Amino acid sequence: MMSQKPPPKQFVKTPINGTKYTILVSSAKGGVGKSTVAINLAFALQSLGLKIGILDADVYGPSLPKLLNLRDKPKSEDNKSITPIEKFGAQCMSMGLLIDEQTPMMWRGPMVISAIKTMTQKVLWKDRDVIIIDMPPGTGDTQLTFVQEVKIDGVIIVSTPQDIALLDVIKAVTMFDKAGVPLLGMVQNMAIWECPDCGRTDHIFGEGGVAKEAQKRGIELLAEMPLSLSIRKGADSGMPVVISEPDSLQARTYHDIAKKLIGKAGLDQEITAEE
Repeated sequence: MMSQKPPPKQFVKTPINGTKYTILVSSAKGGVGKSTVAINLAFALQSLGLKIGILDADVYGPSLPKLLNLRDKPKSEDNKSITPIEKFGAQCMSMGLLIDEQTPMMWRGPMVISAIKTMTQKVLWKDRDVIIIDMPPGTGDTQLTFVQEVKIDGVIIVSTPQDIALLDVIKAVTMFDKAGVPLLGMVQNMAIWECPDCGRTDHIFGEGGVAKEAQKRGIELLAEMPLSLSIRKGADSGMPVVISEPDSLQARTYHDIAKKLIGKAGLDQEITAEE
């Protein structure tokens, strides 16, 4: 008698405690401005009336403390749970808040998985409509932990137009698609640069690569973000451009993305309920 193969493992996916919706911002490629997009998008959603949380899931290279100029350490009242840090009305958590910024994270996979579970299961997120998760590069342990254990309402893919970035982005799209995570759209970042002196425009990182990939796969292109000095300055100073220059072209573009996401991820229900 032939032995039967055991049934595939079924993963129980649950929302992150204290939150209603979970949206990932991913790229699988480092250096494409994904973290900056995640932060500004979060505050654009907040401006529409949503209560937000921001989780920096990059254990090896956390950027949230720098992007929001966070200096305080999270507190624990019972030595089991962690209270997130609040900034500009958002609740924030990052491994970079728990360790010295000069300390390298020389961790193997199991330790990374444990850290991710701590940030999703033991952080006292409170009454958040949506949590934006800034994902690390790659398609490894962190990504698998999220797609297997967390109820994810969608993912946004960020990339520059150049071919070398798109190679990794395609892997990310394929991974999330196979895992059944809704693909909410793609953002073409650093799409164009305009000379402030002469007005000439250049496609420094290539032209239209993300747009072509999005069309090929039937995914909405949410926006083409320019290479912007104000966005860079905001990232370095800890003041996102959506907050520092709310009427700028860059901030309006982030707001346009947020408005598109409202219906796609079901967040319109939360805005209606609060009104």
